[in-house]
Amino acid sequence: MARTEPAPQAPFKRQLNRAFGWYTGGFLVFVLLLSVLEAFGVGRQVIGLSFLAGSVLLYAGIGFVSRTADPVEYYVAGRRVPAVYNGMATGADWMSAASFMGLAGTLYVSGYGGLAYILGWTGGFCLVAMLLAPYLRKFGQYTIPDFLGARYEGNLPRLLGVVAALLCSFTYVVAQIYGVGLVASSLTGMVFEIGVFAGLAGILVCSFLGGMRAVTWTQVAQYIVLVIAYMVPVVWLSVKQTGMPVPQIAYAQQLEKVTEIERRLANDPAELEVRAVYQERVEALERKLRDVPGARARDREAAQAHLTQLVESGASRMDVHLAERALAKLPANDAIARETWTRALAQARERAQPLAGMPPHARPFKGDPEGSAQQRQEFEDDRRNFLALVFCLTVGTAALPHILMRSYTTPTVKEARESVAWSLLFIVVLYISAPALAVLVKYEVFTQLVGLPFDRLPDWMARWSRIDPNLLSVVDVNGDHLLQFGELKIGTDIFVLLAPELGGMPYVVSGMVAAGGLAAALSTADGLLLTISNALSHDVYYQMINPRANTSRRVALSKMLLLVVALAAAYVAAQRPGDILFMVAAAFSLAGSALFPALVLGVFWPRANKWGACAGIVVGLGVATAYMALNQPWLRELLGISAPVQLWWGIQPVSAAVFGVPLGALTIVVVSWLTPPPRRDAQALVAALRYPDLKLERP
Repeated sequence: MARTEPAPQAPFKRQLNRAFGWYTGGFLVFVLLLSVLEAFGVGRQVIGLSFLAGSVLLYAGIGFVSRTADPVEYYVAGRRVPAVYNGMATGADWMSAASFMGLAGTLYVSGYGGLAYILGWTGGFCLVAMLLAPYLRKFGQYTIPDFLGARYEGNLPRLLGVVAALLCSFTYVVAQIYGVGLVASSLTGMVFEIGVFAGLAGILVCSFLGGMRAVTWTQVAQYIVLVIAYMVPVVWLSVKQTGMPVPQIAYAQQLEKVTEIERRLANDPAELEVRAVYQERVEALERKLRDVPGARARDREAAQAHLTQLVESGASRMDVHLAERALAKLPANDAIARETWTRALAQARERAQPLAGMPPHARPFKGDPEGSAQQRQEFEDDRRNFLALVFCLTVGTAALPHILMRSYTTPTVKEARESVAWSLLFIVVLYISAPALAVLVKYEVFTQLVGLPFDRLPDWMARWSRIDPNLLSVVDVNGDHLLQFGELKIGTDIFVLLAPELGGMPYVVSGMVAAGGLAAALSTADGLLLTISNALSHDVYYQMINPRANTSRRVALSKMLLLVVALAAAYVAAQRPGDILFMVAAAFSLAGSALFPALVLGVFWPRANKWGACAGIVVGLGVATAYMALNQPWLRELLGISAPVQLWWGIQPVSAAVFGVPLGALTIVVVSWLTPPPRRDAQALVAALRYPDLKLERP
């Protein structure tokens, strides 16, 4: 295949600097204009729609201007993206709805434990820079299955690479579209399911027309929006609470105050009342689980008797309808009842703990290494899961196809390595702010919400409860008409979106933050959908089915497949499959288990062969998928699995790669030694990738 020479970079880079300089100024003027309109009384819905429509139209415009049918432009943006802009695009591709919307929320709930995400994700980029990015750029094709097919001699490794890329990318893109639905709902008030498909239009217009070329320049624009949107509320809260405009410095000061409030709340009489109510629920659920058939029968009899009483007494149609719904929602069989009550028991036990089961923010792990046997076990399990999650996120980052594909878009191998460094810099801006935002918002919750009468709670709480009670709920558990911390539940997925209103900022800031969340979700979804459609059109159709297909047919097929995959992902996202961060972390475990050993050994071990790689991909992916399916509640319910949960060494299903990666790597090594070595041209490919003086020959 002939190489495409990169265009002269200096004039092109100056043109980009001017374009994105004007774009950044225009965005700030747009926000300022909406601030003025809000001051003159323009309603929230108009401001929200302005942010949503303005964002989608802007990204659509970039996608339209960047439209192309050239395969080099469509698949790898012409291989002429400068390192700094590739770093911004990778940063936006990486930020996703999980980082933007879920990371600070996880830190709010988990405290120290949430730092596993920051450590794992940043560590993964170090592996990308050292182990994969420069070598993939020197290889210089279009997709990750391309590399597997060339390195491991044939279409079987390519096909397994496609399957792995599809599985992890589809899981990841569902999370992004779910995030788009949340943002669209918050900006416009539309029903969540409609918001999902409305946001899908914004995703498609970016990637459908121009492929990687359009996605790259859209992602640069999206990074600028999301980083401004993230930094404004965290700096605002920092100044409000401490007078310090550097949130990372305010973080330490506010953490001390949060820790002191946590100690006080742990022994507050009203909080103790709330915990006592939840403890009663724990005991009731434990009694039910000791006799599931009898408890089901008693619940059904009680619900039926209540419905009959309402009908006979001439109760209102609404009361009768609610009673009918309550009867219909009872578990249909013993297995479902056991699963439902077990999950409710775990939630009640958590809420019966101090701080509603949240660990003190500054304490490293749950439990107590010096406490009872149960506390020591809890400490060991939590520490083990922290390290397992760091490992899974690190190797998963280094194996995500949509991130590795960005290595193909730079002009040179040197710039591929530099772009990873720029990516880390752009990502760190957000990552060192997320822990500060979590502490600053927790301080606001403790001082501005806890203790308020229920009839004086802010309007935004009711608004989010209507969107989805699982995202935000408040219940007067102890009946004192005052909000206790144990009565408040804030979902991690909306944490950043509600931070501006919680901090008393103008609604235009909330709209801007929502626009940032939209940019984060759209940017990652674009890259993921492109990865999936390119794998199907280029690796399956062109490389395996019809090698004589012309370029226009290949690009057209990729666009059609992109549309089909996007609609399928939107349908799954509309079913609310789980929180964003779990779905994203699951994608990392799947990618790491399936692809990391094959990619790294393919670059650094010439003896790795076709059969070893194929067996390693199957074993790694199979182990990770099975472990998640057998132990993750939503997947168990979806697949109808009623067998008891079996955690290995207490490792949570989200960290399945801690088993998949080593088993996959061991399988590659053992099978490669037991089967014939790879052909000489495959070993020559490894040498050419590793040593800069050797020229890479292509068939």
